[in-house]
Amino acid sequence: MATTARRAPASKARTAIPQVSWRDPQPAPVVLVSGPEEVCAERATAALRDYLRAEDESLEVSDLRADDYSPGALLSVTSPSLFGEPRLVRITGVEKCSDAFLAEAVSYLAHPQDGATVVFRHSGATVRGKKLLDAIRAGEGGGIEIPCAAVKRDSDRFDFAAGEFTAARRRIAPIALRTLVSAFSDDLTELAAACQQLIADVPGDITEQVVERYYGGRVETSAFTVADTAIAGRYGEALIALRQALASGSDPVPLVAAIAMKLRTMARVAGIRESSQSLAARLGMKDWQVDRARRDLSGWTDATLGMAIQAAARADAEVKGASRDPVFALERLVTVIATRAPYGQ
Repeated sequence: MATTARRAPASKARTAIPQVSWRDPQPAPVVLVSGPEEVCAERATAALRDYLRAEDESLEVSDLRADDYSPGALLSVTSPSLFGEPRLVRITGVEKCSDAFLAEAVSYLAHPQDGATVVFRHSGATVRGKKLLDAIRAGEGGGIEIPCAAVKRDSDRFDFAAGEFTAARRRIAPIALRTLVSAFSDDLTELAAACQQLIADVPGDITEQVVERYYGGRVETSAFTVADTAIAGRYGEALIALRQALASGSDPVPLVAAIAMKLRTMARVAGIRESSQSLAARLGMKDWQVDRARRDLSGWTDATLGMAIQAAARADAEVKGASRDPVFALERLVTVIATRAPYGQ
C-alpha cells in the first residue's frame, strides 16, 4: 500500500505542464520538445526562435549538444549579458546526454535565468535523461512540452499535409492532397518540402493537375492515376497510364496495391445511407474519402465490385511471384476493372 501511495503523485507530475502543438508553440523559460518526428521538432524550434525574435530583434541564439557538453556551458549561455538581451538556447541530443550535462540541466531547473528560453530536444530514442524529463514534466522550471509524435499512419500524413496548407491559408483540392500524400508516403521530410514548394510556387488554389505536373513522376502518384482512370471506366486512358507508369520504372506491386485500396474503400461505403461525416468517423476515414468513394461507385453494382475485388486479389498474388508475367497480370486487372466484365468478354 505504501508503494502505491508514493507512485500516484509521480504519475500526475508527468502531466503537470501544458502540452502545446508544434504548429503553435509558445515560449516559456523551459521548453521540452519530445518525440521522434524531426520535421515537427525542427518546425517547433524555428517557430519559437521567430516568435522571440519578433518580440526583440536583439535575441541571442546559442546551440549546445547534450552529448558533447562542456561543464558550465549552460549557465554561461543563459546568464544575462551586459545589455540584457533575451537568450534562446537550443540543446540537442538530450537522449544521449553526458552525466555532466544531466546534472547541470537538472540543477538549472531550480533557478532558470530571467530572459532565457531553454529548449531541450529529446527524441525518445533512449531513456537517457529521464530524470531531466521527469523534472520538467513535474513543473520544475515553469516549462511546457511540445510533443512530436511519429507520423506513421496514412491519416496522420493527411493531417500533416492538410495542416501545412491550412497554416499557409492556402486551399488544396481533396484529391490533390491525397495524390500529394501518396507520392511521398515514405518520407515526411520530402512531403513537407513538397507542400512548401507548392505553397511558394503556385498562386491560387492547388489542383490535382498542379500536383500531377510537379510530382507526376513519383511511383505512388502514377499508381493512383492508373487506379482512378480504370475505376472511372476509361479503359484506353487506363492502359496508357499503366504503360507510362511501368515505363517510368514503377513496380507492379504498389500499382496493384493502389487499385486494391480504392476498391476496398468503395466496398466499405457501398450501400450505406449515412452522412459522410458520421460514416467517416465510424470507419476511421476522412469526409472527402467517403465522398470520393461514393462518386467512384457510380455505375458499379455489387456484382461488378465483387468481381473487381477478386481480380485485384488474384493480381496481387501474381505480381508477388505467383505468375511469371506481372505486367500481363496488371493489364488483365485494369481490363476487368475498366470494362467491368470478366477478362476476354
